[in-house]
Amino acid sequence: MESNFCDILKDFLDENNLTQVAFANKIGVKQSQVSEWLKGKAKPGYDILRSMAIAFNVSADYFLGITDNY
Repeated sequence: MESNFCDILKDFLDENNLTQVAFANKIGVKQSQVSEWLKGKAKPGYDILRSMAIAFNVSADYFLGITDNY
């Protein structure tokens, strides 16, 4: 898997029928932050990545592009 974070996140949102707002609310960030990630202007730090993995019961490796499976 050779995707960058913004592509991985976009695919995850699409596959799970999640809006930016719903995703942001679930992990405790603002929608504008998710928007920045999707544009490739920023990436989440360790604490947010950990929150994403826990909130959605998904391996952090998936969000990091190490594995295709979540």
